[in-house]
Amino acid sequence: MNNRTRDIPVSIPDKPVRLLDQFRAWLRTNHYRYQTERTYVHWVITYIRYHGRRHPREMSSPEIQAFLTHLATQRHCSPATQKIALNALNCFYRKFLKIEFPALDFRQSRKPRRPPVVFTDEEARAIIEQLTDPFKLMAELMYGSGLRVSEALRLRIKDIDFGQCQLIVREGKGNKDRVTVLSGQLHGRLKLQIDLASSYYKQDRENGVGPAWMPYALARKYSGQASQLGWQFIFPSREPARDPQTGIIRRHH
Repeated sequence: MNNRTRDIPVSIPDKPVRLLDQFRAWLRTNHYRYQTERTYVHWVITYIRYHGRRHPREMSSPEIQAFLTHLATQRHCSPATQKIALNALNCFYRKFLKIEFPALDFRQSRKPRRPPVVFTDEEARAIIEQLTDPFKLMAELMYGSGLRVSEALRLRIKDIDFGQCQLIVREGKGNKDRVTVLSGQLHGRLKLQIDLASSYYKQDRENGVGPAWMPYALARKYSGQASQLGWQFIFPSREPARDPQTGIIRRHH
């Protein structure tokens, strides 16, 4: 999704601008992830633009069906993309606006069935060898421990158990936690990466940088834990940045 999406509401007439600001605030109040917020707002804006910037309250199931059909037949979106757009509009109308609409009848995207193309072990290793740390270490963790990109980035120091040669994946697919293996060959370099994260942590404490990001419920339940070393990301960003939801200056992954 293009980063320009955040600027799009400025060009929409007054009522949709105010309504989208309210929608953003509602999503944050209900603890939706920032990425989900951006995605849902993006699809609502795209929907409004498709219908000539009409106010959403003036539209209902016929317009939603037309838009979803357009995604399948004109934009050739994948089933997953069409489903995300549907989820965004469901959330916007049914949960936020409290407007119900009958069952939708639209053209669903179809993904042709093809056998997956998978790298051999040698091909995967050849690609990984072209990388340098920390990206090489991330790729090796993903390959050896079966992590997705987002799962590797969200790893925190407390999630690594060198003694048991395992790591804990938090809020993985389906919002579930799981335990997976940790290759012993990565212990040395992973400890060096944790040392780097620790040095950033000490620097941030000295400079008054805010605590690490935590899911809202955990931040409230375990007040102060976000400032502890264990909650810091193993692969931290080079510079602190302003949290777009809270305005707090903190170091993300």
